[in-house]
Amino acid sequence: MDCSRAKTRDPDEWLENAPAFSRQMAVQLREWFLRWEPDLTESIKWNVLCFSGRKLVCGVSACKKHVAIPFFRGTELDDTAGLFTGGEANTNIRAIRLTSLESLNRDALRVLLHSAVVLDSQREIPAAPKQKREPWPVPDFFAKALATKKHRAAAEGFAKLSVSCQREWLVWVSTAKRDETRERRLAEALAALAHGRKWIERKMGSRR
Repeated sequence: MDCSRAKTRDPDEWLENAPAFSRQMAVQLREWFLRWEPDLTESIKWNVLCFSGRKLVCGVSACKKHVAIPFFRGTELDDTAGLFTGGEANTNIRAIRLTSLESLNRDALRVLLHSAVVLDSQREIPAAPKQKREPWPVPDFFAKALATKKHRAAAEGFAKLSVSCQREWLVWVSTAKRDETRERRLAEALAALAHGRKWIERKMGSRR
Protein backbone atom coordinates (compact mmCIF):
# COMPACT_ATOMS: atom_id res chain seq x y z
CA MET A 1 0.00 0.00 0.00
CA ASP A 2 3.04 2.26 -0.10
CA CYS A 3 3.06 3.00 -3.83
CA SER A 4 3.20 6.62 -4.95
CA ARG A 5 0.01 8.18 -6.30
CA ALA A 6 1.12 10.36 -9.21
CA LYS A 7 -1.69 11.95 -11.20
CA THR A 8 0.09 11.92 -14.58
CA ARG A 9 -0.91 9.69 -17.46
CA ASP A 10 2.42 10.16 -19.23
CA PRO A 11 4.81 7.18 -18.79
CA ASP A 12 7.95 9.34 -18.88
CA GLU A 13 6.61 11.75 -16.26
CA TRP A 14 5.36 8.79 -14.21
CA LEU A 15 8.87 7.36 -14.10
CA GLU A 16 10.38 10.73 -13.18
CA ASN A 17 8.02 10.94 -10.20
CA ALA A 18 8.45 7.32 -9.09
CA PRO A 19 9.95 6.76 -5.62
CA ALA A 20 13.75 6.96 -5.59
CA PHE A 21 14.13 3.37 -4.37
CA SER A 22 12.24 1.81 -7.26
CA ARG A 23 12.74 4.34 -10.07
CA GLN A 24 15.74 2.74 -11.76
CA MET A 25 14.24 -0.73 -11.50
CA ALA A 26 11.07 0.54 -13.15
CA VAL A 27 13.10 2.23 -15.90
CA GLN A 28 15.01 -0.99 -16.58
CA LEU A 29 11.88 -3.15 -16.61
CA ARG A 30 10.20 -0.78 -19.03
CA GLU A 31 13.20 -0.93 -21.36
CA TRP A 32 13.22 -4.73 -21.26
CA PHE A 33 9.51 -5.11 -21.87
CA LEU A 34 9.44 -2.77 -24.87
CA ARG A 35 12.55 -4.38 -26.35
CA TRP A 36 11.34 -7.93 -25.81
CA GLU A 37 7.79 -7.26 -26.99
CA PRO A 38 7.92 -4.11 -29.17
CA ASP A 39 4.26 -4.33 -30.18
CA LEU A 40 3.10 -3.59 -26.63
CA THR A 41 1.71 -0.12 -25.94
CA GLU A 42 2.08 1.88 -22.72
CA SER A 43 -0.45 3.63 -20.54
CA ILE A 44 -0.89 4.68 -16.92
CA LYS A 45 -3.83 3.09 -15.11
CA TRP A 46 -4.36 3.00 -11.32
CA ASN A 47 -0.90 4.59 -11.04
CA VAL A 48 0.61 1.53 -12.69
CA LEU A 49 2.69 1.64 -15.87
CA CYS A 50 0.66 -0.80 -17.97
CA PHE A 51 1.62 -2.67 -21.12
CA SER A 52 -1.14 -3.73 -23.48
CA GLY A 53 -1.60 -5.80 -26.58
CA ARG A 54 -5.19 -6.59 -27.44
CA LYS A 55 -5.96 -5.98 -23.76
CA LEU A 56 -3.90 -5.37 -20.62
CA VAL A 57 -0.96 -7.78 -20.39
CA CYS A 58 1.22 -6.67 -17.47
CA GLY A 59 2.41 -3.63 -15.59
CA VAL A 60 5.06 -2.10 -13.38
CA SER A 61 4.12 -0.63 -10.00
CA ALA A 62 6.86 1.52 -8.45
CA CYS A 63 6.61 1.65 -4.65
CA LYS A 64 8.69 3.11 -1.86
CA LYS A 65 10.32 -0.19 -0.90
CA HIS A 66 9.73 -2.51 -3.86
CA VAL A 67 8.64 -2.89 -7.46
CA ALA A 68 5.70 -5.09 -8.41
CA ILE A 69 5.06 -6.61 -11.84
CA PRO A 70 1.39 -7.60 -12.10
CA PHE A 71 0.33 -9.93 -14.90
CA PHE A 72 -3.35 -9.35 -15.54
CA ARG A 73 -4.05 -12.97 -16.56
CA GLY A 74 -1.39 -14.42 -14.30
CA THR A 75 -3.52 -17.30 -13.03
CA GLU A 76 -3.53 -18.68 -16.59
CA LEU A 77 0.24 -18.57 -17.07
CA ASP A 78 2.66 -21.41 -16.41
CA ASP A 79 5.16 -19.98 -13.93
CA THR A 80 7.66 -22.83 -14.01
CA ALA A 81 10.44 -20.63 -12.62
CA GLY A 82 8.39 -19.60 -9.59
CA LEU A 83 8.57 -15.87 -10.24
CA PHE A 84 5.15 -15.02 -8.87
CA THR A 85 5.03 -14.07 -5.22
CA GLY A 86 1.33 -13.52 -4.79
CA GLY A 87 -2.09 -12.79 -6.24
CA GLU A 88 -4.44 -9.85 -6.20
CA ALA A 89 -7.66 -10.40 -4.28
CA ASN A 90 -10.45 -11.90 -6.36
CA THR A 91 -8.88 -11.06 -9.72
CA ASN A 92 -6.82 -13.17 -12.12
CA ILE A 93 -3.79 -11.03 -11.42
CA ARG A 94 -0.59 -12.59 -10.14
CA ALA A 95 2.42 -10.47 -9.38
CA ILE A 96 6.19 -10.54 -9.04
CA ARG A 97 7.52 -8.45 -6.15
CA LEU A 98 11.13 -7.26 -6.28
CA THR A 99 13.48 -5.26 -4.10
CA SER A 100 16.38 -5.72 -6.51
CA LEU A 101 16.89 -6.85 -10.11
CA GLU A 102 20.13 -8.64 -9.30
CA SER A 103 18.50 -11.90 -8.24
CA LEU A 104 15.78 -11.78 -10.90
CA ASN A 105 15.74 -14.62 -13.41
CA ARG A 106 15.66 -12.34 -16.43
CA ASP A 107 15.32 -15.15 -18.98
CA ALA A 108 12.35 -16.59 -17.09
CA LEU A 109 10.72 -13.15 -16.95
CA ARG A 110 11.12 -12.79 -20.70
CA VAL A 111 9.52 -16.20 -21.27
CA LEU A 112 6.67 -15.32 -18.91
CA LEU A 113 6.08 -12.00 -20.67
CA HIS A 114 6.02 -13.66 -24.08
CA SER A 115 3.55 -16.27 -22.83
CA ALA A 116 1.32 -13.48 -21.54
CA VAL A 117 1.49 -11.69 -24.91
CA VAL A 118 0.61 -14.88 -26.78
CA LEU A 119 -2.29 -15.57 -24.43
CA ASP A 120 -3.59 -12.02 -24.90
CA SER A 121 -3.47 -12.39 -28.69
CA GLN A 122 -5.66 -15.49 -28.74
CA ARG A 123 -9.19 -14.17 -29.03
CA GLU A 124 -10.66 -17.66 -28.90
CA ILE A 125 -9.41 -18.15 -25.33
CA PRO A 126 -11.59 -16.12 -22.92
CA ALA A 127 -10.16 -14.86 -19.67
CA ALA A 128 -10.60 -17.18 -16.71
CA PRO A 129 -13.44 -16.28 -14.32
CA LYS A 130 -12.49 -14.17 -11.34
CA GLN A 131 -11.49 -15.99 -8.20
CA LYS A 132 -13.78 -15.45 -5.23
CA ARG A 133 -12.50 -14.34 -1.87
CA GLU A 134 -13.91 -14.38 1.61
CA PRO A 135 -15.39 -11.10 2.88
CA TRP A 136 -13.04 -9.09 5.11
CA PRO A 137 -14.51 -8.91 8.62
CA VAL A 138 -15.59 -5.53 9.94
CA PRO A 139 -13.53 -4.86 13.09
CA ASP A 140 -15.60 -4.12 16.18
CA PHE A 141 -14.00 -0.74 16.83
CA PHE A 142 -14.80 0.39 13.28
CA ALA A 143 -18.40 -0.83 13.40
CA LYS A 144 -18.88 0.85 16.79
CA ALA A 145 -17.59 4.18 15.46
CA LEU A 146 -19.85 4.07 12.40
CA ALA A 147 -22.86 3.31 14.60
CA THR A 148 -22.53 6.58 16.54
CA LYS A 149 -24.57 9.67 15.70
CA LYS A 150 -21.36 11.68 15.45
CA HIS A 151 -20.19 9.61 12.49
CA ARG A 152 -23.49 9.18 10.68
CA ALA A 153 -22.07 10.84 7.54
CA ALA A 154 -19.11 8.45 7.56
CA ALA A 155 -21.46 5.48 7.90
CA GLU A 156 -23.51 6.70 4.95
CA GLY A 157 -20.38 7.29 2.89
CA PHE A 158 -19.09 3.82 3.68
CA ALA A 159 -22.43 2.22 2.79
CA LYS A 160 -22.43 3.87 -0.65
CA LEU A 161 -19.02 2.46 -1.60
CA SER A 162 -18.62 -0.72 -3.64
CA VAL A 163 -17.71 -3.91 -1.80
CA SER A 164 -14.14 -3.76 -3.10
CA CYS A 165 -13.75 -0.14 -1.96
CA GLN A 166 -15.19 -1.00 1.45
CA ARG A 167 -12.70 -3.82 1.70
CA GLU A 168 -9.78 -1.44 1.14
CA TRP A 169 -10.87 0.61 4.14
CA LEU A 170 -11.45 -2.48 6.29
CA VAL A 171 -8.05 -3.95 5.49
CA TRP A 172 -6.30 -0.67 6.20
CA VAL A 173 -7.91 0.10 9.54
CA SER A 174 -7.75 -3.46 10.85
CA THR A 175 -4.12 -4.27 9.94
CA ALA A 176 -2.56 -1.53 12.06
CA LYS A 177 -0.17 -3.19 14.49
CA ARG A 178 -0.06 -0.54 17.20
CA ASP A 179 -2.93 1.07 19.08
CA GLU A 180 -1.84 4.59 18.17
CA THR A 181 -1.61 3.64 14.49
CA ARG A 182 -5.08 2.10 14.65
CA GLU A 183 -6.56 5.21 16.25
CA ARG A 184 -4.90 7.47 13.69
CA ARG A 185 -6.17 5.37 10.80
CA LEU A 186 -9.65 5.23 12.27
CA ALA A 187 -9.82 9.00 12.58
CA GLU A 188 -8.52 9.46 9.05
CA ALA A 189 -10.99 6.90 7.70
CA LEU A 190 -13.98 8.51 9.40
CA ALA A 191 -13.03 11.96 8.15
CA ALA A 192 -12.61 10.76 4.55
CA LEU A 193 -15.72 8.58 4.57
CA ALA A 194 -17.82 11.52 5.73
CA HIS A 195 -17.08 12.93 2.27
CA GLY A 196 -17.73 9.59 0.55
CA ARG A 197 -14.11 9.04 -0.37
CA LYS A 198 -12.36 5.82 -1.32
CA TRP A 199 -9.21 4.70 0.48
CA ILE A 200 -7.03 5.97 -2.35
CA GLU A 201 -8.62 9.43 -1.97
CA ARG A 202 -8.08 9.71 1.79
CA LYS A 203 -5.31 12.35 1.50
CA MET A 204 -7.54 14.80 -0.35
CA GLY A 205 -8.38 18.15 1.24
CA SER A 206 -11.61 18.94 3.06
CA ARG A 207 -13.50 20.09 -0.01
CA ARG A 208 -16.08 17.72 -1.45
